[in-house]
Amino acid sequence: MDEKYWDEKYRTEDRLWSGNPNGVLLVEAAGLAPGQALDLGCGEGADALWLAARGWLVTAIDISRVALARAAAAGGDAKVAWTHADVTTLPPPAAAFDLVSALYCPLPRSAPAALRSLIAAVAPGGTLLVVGHDLDEAHQHHHENPEFDPADFFRPDEVADLLGEGWTTEVHETRPRVSPAPPGSGHVNDVVLRARRTA
Repeated sequence: MDEKYWDEKYRTEDRLWSGNPNGVLLVEAAGLAPGQALDLGCGEGADALWLAARGWLVTAIDISRVALARAAAAGGDAKVAWTHADVTTLPPPAAAFDLVSALYCPLPRSAPAALRSLIAAVAPGGTLLVVGHDLDEAHQHHHENPEFDPADFFRPDEVADLLGEGWTTEVHETRPRVSPAPPGSGHVNDVVLRARRTA
């Protein structure tokens, strides 16, 4: 799932996602005071634009230049820094963001430093929001890429296990999706982790 994979995936359709901000972001970030936000795996930009409209200064990162071009076109003059980067090789700055959001963003186990850098990017007092698909045995999961194995990527509960001292976990639960799943994905429930850095 490298840059080539995602560029080709975005090129298959004029718009890959719904164009609406993610429902779980609306629920979990609505009560946060605006500041500096990092939107990891921003795709076509709906989440970043929702945050920007509410006063956040957003750095939106994606590995796909195709997705970023669409996001920038949709965003107009919104206060979003659309940034092409692969966080497995170019980590975000440490302690720089009041919100770090990684919604359905596949972080490979082969790059554990990327996960650590994501956690480290949260400023003291800031919020980490990680959301993934619930892939338990009761869940009918399939993926259009037969080479994709969910076991190759970190899960939100594994992120929670890494937080340790200096963090307060405010939400860590499995619950029904707020937004409809993409057609054909079979995703029914989300695993949601929201934690605040206290030191």
